[in-house]
Amino acid sequence: MAWNEPGGGNQHDPWSGGGGRRGGSGGGGGGGGGGNNQGPPDLDEALKKFQDKLNNMLGGGRGKRGGGNGGGKPGGGRRNTFALPGLLVVVALAIWAASGFYLVDQSERGVVLRFGEFQQVVTPGLHWNPPLIDDVRMVNVTRVRSLTQTQSMLTRDENIVEVEISAQYQVADPRAFVLNVRNPQLSIENALDSALRHVVGGTDMIEILTSGREILGSTVASRLQSYLDSYGTGLSLQTINIESTAPPAAVVNAFDDVIRAREDRQRTINEAMAYANAIIPEAQGQAQRLIEQGQGYRESVVSDAQGQANRFNSMLTEYRNAPEIMRERLYLDAVSEVLGNTNKVLIDVSDSSPLMYLPLDQLRNGNSGNGSQSNQNTNASNSESIDPRVLDRLRNQQQSQGNSSRGISREGRQ
Repeated sequence: MAWNEPGGGNQHDPWSGGGGRRGGSGGGGGGGGGGNNQGPPDLDEALKKFQDKLNNMLGGGRGKRGGGNGGGKPGGGRRNTFALPGLLVVVALAIWAASGFYLVDQSERGVVLRFGEFQQVVTPGLHWNPPLIDDVRMVNVTRVRSLTQTQSMLTRDENIVEVEISAQYQVADPRAFVLNVRNPQLSIENALDSALRHVVGGTDMIEILTSGREILGSTVASRLQSYLDSYGTGLSLQTINIESTAPPAAVVNAFDDVIRAREDRQRTINEAMAYANAIIPEAQGQAQRLIEQGQGYRESVVSDAQGQANRFNSMLTEYRNAPEIMRERLYLDAVSEVLGNTNKVLIDVSDSSPLMYLPLDQLRNGNSGNGSQSNQNTNASNSESIDPRVLDRLRNQQQSQGNSSRGISREGRQ
């Protein structure tokens, strides 16, 4: 039955501090609480009980109730005033010690600072350092960081060029990376800009736009690494890539025309070199052939001269031994050589001067055999050019030879 139902036995609020049920003997409403109260516990009472237990643990306690006066006043027990702060200190120390453990990843290094002063660089693994005393800063030493810049700058020949460059770098010295430079990212950006402007300022624009890009990248890389080392940033440069080089947009068409003209010029030069490579060896071969021919002619002339000299010396020796015989021999050799190299002969005609005779042997053989028409025409033309006296002399000789042959035949018949 509900506590507030009419006619019920429980006429009081179960959460009130009053007594229990009304019994048959009747109890006063203000009497002590009965043991049959079934209501929920009082929160204030539970808090007091916890406080009493805590005081007992810390050495204090509540006094026992006196029996003479029926009052319930606490006794004058002594409490330890340092117990609670000590417990709090122990708990705080335990929490402080537990918070000092930390784990360093395989890709990281820990830089330990004690009151701001460098102590050591810890390797991967589980470590402990006193919190609030040591400051551990983790640095990733395996991650490759990248940086890209696009700048317009002046070249050595006073032209403007736009260069896009990218750099990849890693942390090589964690201590220097944490302590030496306040902002390593800004430092490498400024160093890259300085190195790039220095190298581009000492290079012509045409080299930057064409064949000098690889040299530009390597030069910038070496200069940038020297800057980073001098600054003590603890960074190690991995690669430098020249992404693009281009003239300003306002003059890009003019530069394209210049580049095409240079390419045409180089193509013409290559064609000329190819033609020269084809002609020069041929000319050198001809020159060598002429030189060898000249050397052969010189050797033949020298040998011929030496042979003639030796022949003359030998003839001189024979001439000294028999002058008349050698003189006659030399005369006959000279006449034979002169007359043997010409088609003209001299015929002794009585009572007349010497006459020129064109070839007599061909005239004699012109009418015999099966000569060609060309030989007959030649013989006819030659016979017209012969002097008539020569023809008469030949006829007389033939007649005399015929008469003598007839006389010989008559004598044979007789």
